[in-house]
Amino acid sequence: MAEAADFRGTRPSPARRWLRRTASAVLGAPLLAGLLAVPAAGAAPAAEPAKAPTGSRTVDVSLNTLSPSVPTEDDTLTVSGTLTNKGKETISSAEVDLRVGPRLSGRGEVDDSAKRSGYLPGADPVTVGDKYTVKFPKLAKGISQDFTLTVPVDKLGLDDPGVYQLGVSVSGRTTTAPYEQVLGIGRSFLPWQPEASDSRTKLTFLWPLIASPHVTAETRSDEQQTPVFANDDLAKELAPGGRLEQMVSLGSRLPVTWVVDPDLLASVAAMAGKYEVESGDTTVPGKNQNVARQWLTALEKVVEDGKVIALPFADPDLASIAHRGKNVSGTLSRLQNASAVAATTVETILHVKPSTDFAWPVNGAVDSSIVDVATSAGAHNVIARSDSFRETAGLPYTPTSARPIGGGTTAVVADARLSTLFDGDMSRAGAATLAVQRFLAQTLALTEQAPDNERSIVVAPPRMPTAAQAQTMARALEGLSGNRWTQPLDLVSAAEVKPDPKATAKVPRAAAYPKKLRAQELPTQAFQDIRTTQSSLDSFETILTQPERVVTPFGNAVNRSMSTSWRGQALEAQQYRDAVRDYLQSLTSEVQLIKKSDVTLSGRSATIPVTVQNKLVQGVDRLVLKLTSDNIRLKFNDDGSMAELPVSIAGGHSQSVKFDTATSANGRAQVTARLYTEDGTQYGEEMTFTVKVSEVTPTVLLVIAGGLLLLVLAGIRMYSHRKRAVASDTANGDGDGPEQPSDPTPDTGPESGAPSGTGEKVDR
Repeated sequence: MAEAADFRGTRPSPARRWLRRTASAVLGAPLLAGLLAVPAAGAAPAAEPAKAPTGSRTVDVSLNTLSPSVPTEDDTLTVSGTLTNKGKETISSAEVDLRVGPRLSGRGEVDDSAKRSGYLPGADPVTVGDKYTVKFPKLAKGISQDFTLTVPVDKLGLDDPGVYQLGVSVSGRTTTAPYEQVLGIGRSFLPWQPEASDSRTKLTFLWPLIASPHVTAETRSDEQQTPVFANDDLAKELAPGGRLEQMVSLGSRLPVTWVVDPDLLASVAAMAGKYEVESGDTTVPGKNQNVARQWLTALEKVVEDGKVIALPFADPDLASIAHRGKNVSGTLSRLQNASAVAATTVETILHVKPSTDFAWPVNGAVDSSIVDVATSAGAHNVIARSDSFRETAGLPYTPTSARPIGGGTTAVVADARLSTLFDGDMSRAGAATLAVQRFLAQTLALTEQAPDNERSIVVAPPRMPTAAQAQTMARALEGLSGNRWTQPLDLVSAAEVKPDPKATAKVPRAAAYPKKLRAQELPTQAFQDIRTTQSSLDSFETILTQPERVVTPFGNAVNRSMSTSWRGQALEAQQYRDAVRDYLQSLTSEVQLIKKSDVTLSGRSATIPVTVQNKLVQGVDRLVLKLTSDNIRLKFNDDGSMAELPVSIAGGHSQSVKFDTATSANGRAQVTARLYTEDGTQYGEEMTFTVKVSEVTPTVLLVIAGGLLLLVLAGIRMYSHRKRAVASDTANGDGDGPEQPSDPTPDTGPESGAPSGTGEKVDR
């Protein structure tokens, strides 16, 4: 290439110009150093010089903007940034220079250039020229100075398409080093592709809409079942400038594939109506309905013509399930349920039919057990990453993302270099600009690896990008808008691209799974807690007349307990699971047995009432109340020491269930009352009471009969006396008429939960 550029009528290539400038600098440096080192005649030997500054790391050079990111021949390149003197001395005669070249060969050289920090003569680019410099008389220690360099692109000496090194250096003098030297350098990259290339790489960029759980299992008892949020933090993300608002706003103008957690949509839809927020021991009304509605409206408009990938509800942690949860009964069925409700949720809220055929493990790290779990939930495509699917064939190029891994499953291997470029703190202008230029440089270098071999590449950025990361990703994609070396492709189509037969298609072993990621997984205890909660929910559901009012919010909460967002938040995850369990227990305890005191039977047979209370808003049925006695002399229904009766109670009411008993002798019996569901599962806590049997003798009966007779005679006498008095008052005209009895007290409705009185007596 360099030789061809020296033909008549052509300009010297940048490599040749760079070589000439470097040679001059190298040859001149020793001579200058020699002149400075020669002492004057007769002078005393020079004293040992004071400690020099820290060399090319004395000044921090931040390149905050670079525009345009991908220039053309007619553009003017503008680079602005900040210089910060980190040394201990003031720098005088400071000069800021723009440096360009040489052209980098391959993705590896781009990586190597990005790793260097100090200035290295011969390896770093040379200056464009004195005409395009900025000078500062001095740079005081600890002080920052802004700069801007502007250079016409045709003065940069860019010839062959490719990635060029770009640098901004600052040189100057200090008291201890009074000669000019490079004291700092900032590096970036300049992609140069003035015209669209004949071969372009198909690029798929995932745009994730995922959030951590915010909705609790609790709902109010009104008809709408007003949801309760743990906090109102989601509203901050949806508001203008918030993370999720930025994702929708920026993504609306980009060629991306939307990857959506249905739980986020369900949560925002709930917020768009009436909702409440926990505040200490109580709740307060939520006030961000308009924010939620505006976000949903904007998103619905954006995705109406786009490809939407729906993850399982609440984005369950596939690796945690595979490594620690799949052997806990019920875990895989809950994952399948999360996948089943995903499509319905997205379609109901966004009115588009999503693809539910993709699984996305954390950081694209996979092993065979993760793949098995993903496919068991119905996925046929697993989004992996190239630092997990490492190439072993020594390919001189980056292969196409799609890889068949057996069983009709495709691994869509995202490029690790491109996917991790935006992981850092992108709120700093210098970091964001460098990430954008590295992204553009890497995609161009990737295309140049094998220009005759068009490939399909996938980028899977951070799962929950910050607003700054989202803005940086958008800038990077906007740099590709001219489609000079890439063209957009959606994820569904990327999974169907013909795979490279030489690319690695072997799923990594379990031992290869990153230890750092494994340490962040949900523990086995988490899945055991979830199983316990689910078991209680299943039992509770069977007795409800409106089970959907409980099953839906608790089912969603159970799915949220397995969310990927709990990684690195073990305490918060435990608190969420405990809150779900405790609230479910509080509901189930609303259906209970009312405690009884001891019962005395005055005879050989009697009826014993046992009260069941239902404080729920909805009714319960399909419950069975069983009584058992530890004394064979006390029998129920004349047939044994155990009896059972069905229970059905309206919401907010109690029911007294009456059992016929018989006894053959005086004595005591311990009776235990238990509630069961129809399938024989015990429901709630049992209740015990003592039954005392005391037979009534004939003598006692005569005494009782005599006493009753005296009471009757006394009553007749009082009645006759009252009747004569009323008649006398009427005759004299000073009465208002006979007194009317009060209305009878209702005998149905809620009953007190207080225990019955001491020594309750049940007669024949």
